[in-house]
Formats: sequence, C-alpha cells, structure tokens
Amino acid sequence: MNTRSVSQGQAPQLLGVDFSSAPRAAKPIVAAWGHCAGTVLRLEAIETLASLDGFLQLLHRPGPWVGAFDLPFGLPRELVEALGWPTEWRALMQHYAGLGRDEIRATFAAFCAARPVGAKFAHRACDGPAGSSPSMKWVNPPVAFMLHAGVPRLVEAGVHLPGLHPGDPQRVALEAYPGLLARELIGSRSYKSDDKARQTPERLIARKDMVDALEQGRTRLGLRLKLTHAQRDALVADASGDRLDAVLCLMQAGWASGQAGWGLPADLDALEGWIVTA
Repeated sequence: MNTRSVSQGQAPQLLGVDFSSAPRAAKPIVAAWGHCAGTVLRLEAIETLASLDGFLQLLHRPGPWVGAFDLPFGLPRELVEALGWPTEWRALMQHYAGLGRDEIRATFAAFCAARPVGAKFAHRACDGPAGSSPSMKWVNPPVAFMLHAGVPRLVEAGVHLPGLHPGDPQRVALEAYPGLLARELIGSRSYKSDDKARQTPERLIARKDMVDALEQGRTRLGLRLKLTHAQRDALVADASGDRLDAVLCLMQAGWASGQAGWGLPADLDALEGWIVTA
C-alpha cells in the first residue's frame, strides 16, 4: 500500500493545502501549487477556497499530482479501541463521518475526563516526532473537526491515501504538518496570528526569516524554494500565516514525491496514519 503510484518519468504537480474545517471568504482553505526540478521547488500559484465544495472540486482535478494536506488522516488507536469503534481505517472513517460535531466533542471530552491530569488525550505514534496536536483535539486547534470535514471528502474524491486507502494513483494525498518544518526553520518563534492585535512586527520578521531560509534551502528536506518577488512579498505580508503554511506543506509534498514509499515508515499503523517528514 506504500508503493509509489504517480507515473514514473512524469514529474507530478505538487500541492500544499492549509485546511480549514469551516472555510469562508475571511478564512479560506489555501492551496499552493508548484513543481520540482532537481532540488529546486518553484511556487506556481496560490489559490483560496471559501467552501468545502471548492475543496472537493480541487481534489477532483486530474493528476498526476502529489498533495500534502494539513489535517489529520487518522485517530489514535488507543482512543479507537477504548471507544469500541471499528479498527479498520475505512470502516472507522465511515463511522466517524456519521457522527455530529456535538457528539464527537462530548465523546472525546468524556474520554479525557476519565484520564489523569497530564495524560488527558490519546496520541498517535507520529505525534511525538512531529510535535503535532492529538488528532482527537476539538479546540485550539480543532483538528478532530478538520479530520471530520476533510477525510470523507478525500475518500469521496477517490484520491490515493498511501498506507491507508487505495485510490486514483495519479492523485496522491499525504498528511502534512507545517509546524514541523516551521520549527526547523525558526525554532519556537511565533510567526502568525488571526488576531489583529497579535499581528506584531516580531511575527512579520519571523515570516521573513522563514522565507529566507526556504529560499536558501536551509532544511533537512534538501529543497530550495523558488519565488518571484511578488510571491515573496505576499507570503511575508500574510499575517495569518495561511499562505506560508500552504507553502510549508508544498515543501513537504516535494520531499515526499522524491522518496521511496513517499517517505512513510515501513511499519506505518494503517489505522492511525503518519505525518510526512516526521
């Protein structure tokens, strides 16, 4: 299930997606498109999607493309087994998609309430190396709802989810986490906020430093980002960080497209999934 799928010899388009479970004009889903030539990844375009229908249409675009999506593709095995939910990925996603958000929130809150302080949430195996939030978290950030909104549409669109669910081998979707690459670039410095009052000069400088590092190829991914002046200015100017997060996902897609088995571990848990580059 982890074998390479996109046609050999044909460089796929690359896609990085900063996802929202409730997109709107003021806070859209952001998609960054690009392609690799050797170790240079050129950003081609950034587009915004103000609805989940728009996201589904994006997924239906013909390949070959390899996309990295900032949303969890699975739930922690410990949680699933404790709740008595299906332990096969497709059946679990069907069950989860059938729940309402209030039911998800109540179920997960009850699970956490019964656990000791400091170990409230169950984690996936990838959370440690990626430094990511548990995929059952329903607030700040609401990744449980991102999974609920995003994964059923990935399945509906028939894309290929390596290690989890077979689909169109010309449209490959991988789970990404921009925070993983951001920390490599600028450490623990904050670079974004949706709150106008917190859109500070320090965060602007952090975004500028991050873009500088991406352009110079100062990451373990071995790729150098190629931007126009206008693209560079737009990434730095976006105080929400959404465009930059989409580009960070794009870089992760670029790395994965050059790896055997998409860079996923051979012992991937086919229920939990994995964050690419973790």
